[in-house]
Amino acid sequence: MRTVFRLIKIARVFAIYRLDTFLLELPLPGYLRFLLLLLPSRWLIRARAERSVRLRLALEALGPVFIKFGQMLSTRRDLLPDDVAIELTRLQDRVPPFSGVAAQAIIERSLGRSVHELFSDFSVEPIASASVAQVHSARLNSGQAVVVKVIRPGIASVIRQDVGLLYMIAHLVQKLWIEGRRLRPVEVVAEYEQTIFDELDLRKEAANGSQLRRNFDGSASLYVPEIFWDLTRQQVLVMERIYGIPIADVEQLKAQNTDMKRLAERGVEIFFTQVFRDSFFHADMHPGNIFVARENPSDPRYIAVDFGIIGSLTAEDQSYLARNLLAFFKRDYRQVAQLHIDSGWVPADTNVHAFETSIRSVCEPIFEKPLKDISFGMVLLGLFQTARRFNMEVQPQLVLLQKTLLNIEGLGRQLYPELDLWQTAKPFLEKWMRERMGVRAVYRKMKQQAPDWMDKLPHMPQLLFDGLQQIRRLEEGQARTRALLEESRSKRDSGRRKRAVVAAVLLCFAVGSAVPEWASLLGQTPWYGWLSALLGVGVLWRQ
Repeated sequence: MRTVFRLIKIARVFAIYRLDTFLLELPLPGYLRFLLLLLPSRWLIRARAERSVRLRLALEALGPVFIKFGQMLSTRRDLLPDDVAIELTRLQDRVPPFSGVAAQAIIERSLGRSVHELFSDFSVEPIASASVAQVHSARLNSGQAVVVKVIRPGIASVIRQDVGLLYMIAHLVQKLWIEGRRLRPVEVVAEYEQTIFDELDLRKEAANGSQLRRNFDGSASLYVPEIFWDLTRQQVLVMERIYGIPIADVEQLKAQNTDMKRLAERGVEIFFTQVFRDSFFHADMHPGNIFVARENPSDPRYIAVDFGIIGSLTAEDQSYLARNLLAFFKRDYRQVAQLHIDSGWVPADTNVHAFETSIRSVCEPIFEKPLKDISFGMVLLGLFQTARRFNMEVQPQLVLLQKTLLNIEGLGRQLYPELDLWQTAKPFLEKWMRERMGVRAVYRKMKQQAPDWMDKLPHMPQLLFDGLQQIRRLEEGQARTRALLEESRSKRDSGRRKRAVVAAVLLCFAVGSAVPEWASLLGQTPWYGWLSALLGVGVLWRQ
């Protein structure tokens, strides 16, 4: 029954915000187009706003799960028109807080003690509320200020129900729209499902935060709050409380004389350090999750919170990505195309010349702008969109990377409009490539692997002997197989010859028996008919 009511609400929102206009822009079958034209909402309700604004408002009306889905879609510019993707980035996750008493009950049930035992002070009123969880301030018995994040009660069943409806819509899109299969809506929903259900287990977020804190331990660029594991469970996360200036509050940052150029460049450095040094990057770096420490504004330090979404790249992806970006800014489009093929991002049988031409046609106009105005994120987007036309599979790790890069880039230019992302990133990438590919890198890898080699060294003679034995057995097996094949082929050829001879003899006999009849009819001597029969017998005897 709840599902029925939910479907009715979706239909109502669909009508109010005239989402039928989106469908009518698609190459739908004629009968569906006709049905859409007959909808009462089409004739009774005017579409007053732009289509992108109407879509954003509709998602906000449908609630938290659809809002988060829209936020995720806003990062998929390979799937959406630019105007829609940009508008979806404005989705606001405004959710009324749930009862503080209910939050207290969840904390006590999860940790097995009352909040009065756990904390010297606990605020029942939340300081922030979102779709999946809300946050309360507290103080440990040691006196340290902390925040307590609590999962919203009953949210799992709501998410499960709404994700089921999203799957239903995705299947319909895939079946009814010609482009549906290429855009893979079911896979997009599956990716979203995994992300949002991961957010329901706060232990995963805590583990991500702990790892990020270790990676930047002692760093002057980024501070990550401490996680208190003894007070963290699936539905409860306790973390050090931080005090900083929200990164979007540019006026307050300027009021304390923050070095905005240094702050913007440092954000880029942090991103590339996470991606290439650690292969572990904060993939939800929107302004609400980033703060700036108040201490030392001339050498500003970032503070990151909310570690629910983390991205990582394999060593191969790191290498190909760095080489792709360096090749792109050198305008070496052949290498860019070849790297996409070598990495497996596009099929191995892709025509490299055609791919190179397509990349050049998309990317060359970008260089008409000054380097400081070139968008790194849009470069990646252009490359991925071109590659999609050559059957590039969706690479989730690259989608997260592109989303994070767009966030960082937008944030950096909001702080310092003259930010030249390439000038900041290029030295970092070149240094990383030297460290990875140079003589020192080879020596470092050998040094790292030396203990494994020493451990395996005593077993090498036996492994070598076993390997040679396997090779010998393989060769013997291949020889037996060849002999059997040769014998089979010989028998088959012999059978063919015998069948051919029998056919020839039968033909000779047939001709020999028939010719006397023809000869007697024509009054001729039949000696050559009998001769043909005798020849047939001779051939059979020889075989």
